[in-house]
Amino acid sequence: MKSRRVASSLRHAQTALSCNNAAPAGFRRLTASTAAAAPATSPRALEQRQQATRRYFHDQTPRRSGAPSNPAIKFPCLDALETRSATLEKQAASTRSDESGPEPSYTVGATQVYHCQDSLLLDHGGQLHEFDIAYETWGQLNADRSNAILLHTGLSASSHAHSTPENPQPGWWEKFIGPGLALDTNKYFVICTNIIGGCFGSTGPSSIDPSDGKRYATRFPILTIQDMVRAQFRLLDHLGVGKLHASVGSSMGGMQSLAAGVEFPARVGRIVSISACARSHPYSIAMRYVQRRAILNDPHWNRGFYYGRVPPHVGMKLAREIATITYRSGPEWEQRFGRRRADASKPPALCPDFLVETYLDHAGEKFCLTYDPNSLIYVSKAMDLFDLGHDNQRATAARRAEYQHQHQHHTTTTGSTGSTGGGPACTLTLPDKPYQEQPESAMLSSLNTETTLPFHQGGSSGNSSGAPADLVSGLSALREHPVLVMGVASDILFPAWQQREIAEALRQGGNDGVQHYELSEEQSLFGHDTFLLDVEGVGGAVRGFLG
Repeated sequence: MKSRRVASSLRHAQTALSCNNAAPAGFRRLTASTAAAAPATSPRALEQRQQATRRYFHDQTPRRSGAPSNPAIKFPCLDALETRSATLEKQAASTRSDESGPEPSYTVGATQVYHCQDSLLLDHGGQLHEFDIAYETWGQLNADRSNAILLHTGLSASSHAHSTPENPQPGWWEKFIGPGLALDTNKYFVICTNIIGGCFGSTGPSSIDPSDGKRYATRFPILTIQDMVRAQFRLLDHLGVGKLHASVGSSMGGMQSLAAGVEFPARVGRIVSISACARSHPYSIAMRYVQRRAILNDPHWNRGFYYGRVPPHVGMKLAREIATITYRSGPEWEQRFGRRRADASKPPALCPDFLVETYLDHAGEKFCLTYDPNSLIYVSKAMDLFDLGHDNQRATAARRAEYQHQHQHHTTTTGSTGSTGGGPACTLTLPDKPYQEQPESAMLSSLNTETTLPFHQGGSSGNSSGAPADLVSGLSALREHPVLVMGVASDILFPAWQQREIAEALRQGGNDGVQHYELSEEQSLFGHDTFLLDVEGVGGAVRGFLG
């Protein structure tokens, strides 16, 4: 093989030499001198001739003036991010402690705080030996304490659902809470908490670990939606609320609302679940995954230990932009933005240029320094893990029993509990084998199984081929509970078929008290965010259901 390559190179060299008569005299002299230095057929002679050829044509290439063909494109959007990083770096450098720094306090005003000193065992083996729950209330608790409503939040919301005398700023559900509104404060005592894992006053990754005085960061244990609910019920115990009149929530809050009924069926009266699901599905898991990756890939994230330093604001901004795409709908954006550019009189830009791009950029800017990145990672992962199916509940119960035994054994043998450590390891790992593409035949076969087939997308009345038996069994604890399930046809994050799945699973389990409403695209184009905006459609249905 080597001899054939040498022969081929020699033939090319001979061809070049045969053209020497047509080449400039300088080139002929250069190649002649190199030919005399070594035998014409040797590899060394060939290499010398090739080098001589390259040197000659390099020397003959005209020198350019130095001016580029086109000016470099400017990126003011990247300049702004770099400027912010520099500002945050200076702020971090001016602080004396690694535990303070440029991060905001992540609070939205005055709240009440319940400090629980009883340990909380978590579903995946972690343990909080003490924790805070930030909460706010509206209305008055009646004499027999039977009019309490627990309002659950979405992923990034605080306990500030409505304005209070201590904090007059409008809350995230301002127009739904108050006299005569969806949550009528003339009738009900409304409680809203910041979830554990959050960053608005409740214990989360940005909180101080009492065992060593440093922030938890990614030493914080993995959470589930059910863990959040158990912490909330500790607060209810503290407030003397034995049974809720209703559990109400939208989006992640709708998941919590269902989980509250399943975990504490005797302590919950009515259940409202809006734009949620009973088990997370691949599309929403995928979208939350890329949001987390945007943060983890930000060099400032530093494995979660960025407190006192520059926070991963670039990754957070991108994560919020990705999320915002899922919160609204295509039809609304067609009407709101179309193909309009921010300034059609200017040349196109690679920074935000179309109106929809400027909208996403604005959403990311508002969010990137007002929510803790670690909280987003932990809470969104808890959403991914959510599954009220019977098999998952049974496996979780067995795992919790084993963890409880290990924690008790550790405490007995060491006489110490620590904060989150000391018991079983709390972590998630990569699978042993990476994902491999499936043959088409295997994919088609898997789609015919009940466990992977999405709920039949029938009408809003619930006509379908049936909900999965595993989910029917998992929701059986709610057989006697009045349940309101609402969905929105334009929702792409929690599509309306997922709410139909909840309603049908409840009905198949024998629940005759299910009310299911689905807002069509004609009724709402706002997609997933409809629960924040539609006071008449969403609010009216909730008010009517609560009575």
